[in-house]
Amino acid sequence: MQRISVLILGVFLALAPACIAPGLCQSSGDFSAARRNMVARQLQGRDITDSRVLAAMGRVPRHLFAPAPLGSMAYGDHPLPIGQGQTISQPYIVALMSQWAEVKPGDRVLEVGTGSGYQAAILAELTDQVFTIEILPELARTAAVRLKELGYGQVKVKAGDGYRGWPEAAPFDVILVTAAAPKVPAPLAEQLREGGRLVIPLGEAGEAQTLVRFRRTEGKLKEEAQLPVRFVPLVRE
Repeated sequence: MQRISVLILGVFLALAPACIAPGLCQSSGDFSAARRNMVARQLQGRDITDSRVLAAMGRVPRHLFAPAPLGSMAYGDHPLPIGQGQTISQPYIVALMSQWAEVKPGDRVLEVGTGSGYQAAILAELTDQVFTIEILPELARTAAVRLKELGYGQVKVKAGDGYRGWPEAAPFDVILVTAAAPKVPAPLAEQLREGGRLVIPLGEAGEAQTLVRFRRTEGKLKEEAQLPVRFVPLVRE
């Protein structure tokens, strides 16, 4: 979930009505054209080539994961604030992380940092086994309600410390971390299956960060790709 400092977005967020799930209080406007444009220009227009990821990004209603006043901005090429210092990453970053994860049908996926639930919904379009952890209880609760209301009830949501992973559900074929950590948390590395992919932003808050993809090979994490990014920090209990 990327950091954002655009003042006007913060003002809109402050005015947002309280909702159990934003999907229940959003306007009923048709955003399908905006979603198609997002996929064509921001994703296909760059380097997102995975057809399943593109299809997922074209199906999930991103505006229903944003605060109501920001619905019309949901398909722009930028992150959006969701409260409590957290954001939804820009569409390109969500798609890139999903593409790097190489999620196949039947894969068991762990997401650390649920936020609004948008990334979890994209993952749920790619596999039917998605587990997601959010350290902020209110965000975890609202994301669970939102995902269920939008037809993603198979996603399992838990409030807890993402550093610890979800050992009861391990091992995982894929682990996505949507907040930056100084290094890969050892429990996450241990819960990744042989051949599994781990996508995580590494670096200290306020400093240079790098999105990295690792693959577990012969019991060790092998770095395969990286990209400069800026995410909010991964918080511990």
